[in-house]
Amino acid sequence: MADKTWELSGEYMESCNCDYLCPCIFTNPQGPATHDDCTALMVYRIDRGRHGDVSLDGLKFALVIRSKRIMADGDWVFGCIIDETAGEAQRRALADIVSGKAGGPPQMIRDNLVSDFRGVEFKPIAFTVEGLRRSAEIPGTLAFEIEGVASRNRSGEPFYIDNTAHPANRRLALARARRTEVAGFGLSLSLQGKGNNGHYAPFAWAA
Repeated sequence: MADKTWELSGEYMESCNCDYLCPCIFTNPQGPATHDDCTALMVYRIDRGRHGDVSLDGLKFALVIRSKRIMADGDWVFGCIIDETAGEAQRRALADIVSGKAGGPPQMIRDNLVSDFRGVEFKPIAFTVEGLRRSAEIPGTLAFEIEGVASRNRSGEPFYIDNTAHPANRRLALARARRTEVAGFGLSLSLQGKGNNGHYAPFAWAA
């Protein structure tokens, strides 16, 4: 087996404008979103990562997506943000990964679903975890706050949905959003207190 060119692992969180629970997750994703399109914001924290001999530990990145009503039909808008604290070599390495040039899940997304790639930006990324609550903020581009939907069966644990086709993880914690906003890559969305959809999970990618 060939050696891996790159690998990333850490934590991911997401919010989209769909009503809870996003139909894409349980329809693989063949069912229609609950509104005219699906605008999804995904933020990733890399706990361990490398591209060749370039360490990517501790960096963050985000993916901004807008699909038509049925996500599997493709024709997505797609933009990427990389942690501005990355050095020059790290920026080049992570840009190749998240934009899909270096293989793995981002390339699968680009090759099969994206028709309008809107580039890579470098900005500060905040990624906060407090119990079941998660929040992310990229000044001038996006912000969201989600909270895991608590299960009554296990204290402190959210509900999960398993065996999904989601690129971050097959098993996702279910969450609802207190706030979901994007104003970047030509997209605009502002939801406050709507209880719209969210997810979070560990992630591990490689190619």
